[in-house]
Amino acid sequence: MAQLWKGRFKKELAKETNDFNASIHFDSRMYKEDITGSMAHATMLGACGIIEKSESEKIVQGLSEILADIESGKLAIDPGAEDIHTFVESELTARLGQTGKRLHTARSRNDQVALDIRMTLKKEIDAIAADIKDLLAVLCKKAEENKGVILPGYPHLQRAQPIAFGHHLMAYAAMLCRDLDRLADVKKRMNVLPLGSGALAGTTYPINRQMVAAQLGFDDVSANSLDGVSDRDFCIELAAALSLVMVHLSRFSEEIIMWCSWEFKYVDLDDAYSTGSSIMPQKKNPDVAELVRGKTGRVYGALVTLLTMMKSLPLAYNKDMQEDKEAIFDAIDTVELCLPVFAAMVDTLTVRPKNMAKAAAGGFINATDCADYLTKKGLPFREAYMIVGRLVNMCIKSGDTLDTLTLKDFRAISSLFDEDVYDALALKTCVNERKVYGGPAKESVQKQIELIRQFVGEHTK
Repeated sequence: MAQLWKGRFKKELAKETNDFNASIHFDSRMYKEDITGSMAHATMLGACGIIEKSESEKIVQGLSEILADIESGKLAIDPGAEDIHTFVESELTARLGQTGKRLHTARSRNDQVALDIRMTLKKEIDAIAADIKDLLAVLCKKAEENKGVILPGYPHLQRAQPIAFGHHLMAYAAMLCRDLDRLADVKKRMNVLPLGSGALAGTTYPINRQMVAAQLGFDDVSANSLDGVSDRDFCIELAAALSLVMVHLSRFSEEIIMWCSWEFKYVDLDDAYSTGSSIMPQKKNPDVAELVRGKTGRVYGALVTLLTMMKSLPLAYNKDMQEDKEAIFDAIDTVELCLPVFAAMVDTLTVRPKNMAKAAAGGFINATDCADYLTKKGLPFREAYMIVGRLVNMCIKSGDTLDTLTLKDFRAISSLFDEDVYDALALKTCVNERKVYGGPAKESVQKQIELIRQFVGEHTK
């Protein structure tokens, strides 16, 4: 297939150069956006009198037939084409002759590809947002089922204070809500039409950019033609947002991996989302969580690739920018691969409340509540803190816990202790008295679940 730019050249392009230069193997996925964008462009050319309206209509019809033929499998995309734009225009010209050659009036491949990538990424953002909403629904369901299940919280990976398992899950839901917000924000800035910027300096034709923007669902048009063709901030922003999605999935994966171990055994993964060992018959490996954790690096790599690619480019378009698509597409594909299987893994895991409760019974995780008990009786918190520290030391030496100390033991340290101390130190009390907004009490966790569901509903409108 001939290159669209061959007019100035006398020699054939070397095969090695053609293979190195070509982008068809990765930009062919944008065929629908390329054709849809061209249909809007052709419609505008006819409406503005830049080409005959009859020819504009023939072009739109021809493009529509090409799209239908690709999607039905009747027309295969030629892997020998330089890029998807060349393939579509060449196919159109083959079908319509001279009329097909009028399509590229008043545009360049520079603003054409900038349009295609924006349209493609907007669609991918919607798909990823839908996957995140599905995962949020799973987390809300699981949190509701486990809002009364108590386990230790682990700052510094040390048992600290008792919380509800549902509360722990809602922490990840909060992260994913921020991810949804970020993706919506990226899409908002991305939703600017670059077509009409030409190669770099716009065009002398009396085009109507706003008409094309309205046809394609863009909120605005780019205000500077140089920036219109050379901006890839939206790719970098999306890669950054996707990197944060993977940060959150990876952190969650790390905890699931620990919780599955015999040292914790807080949860069991369903057999459908685990694998075994080829040599050790007893093994059940959390490979889904481990792969999500591992694939996080690929998405980070895409972000670094894009930042590095753009860091020294003078205005306007440079061929380096062809590297944007492989990087951002790989990041998108990785996230879209991880989210559904991760949601299914979480949805089907079995929670082990007894093991969580057993862990919560040790480690003096009610020590803060013991200090609060004294504070509520009038003792300054810092003094109460010191008294409870002495009690903990005493327990360590005797092998007791705060719950198993006698009232005599308590009173030997402070006369403020009374029979009600045992109720105050009960783990259920420690959790469910934390009714503060955002806290781990049952009613607070339920409120968090309701807020997440409301948030998802608002993002679905």
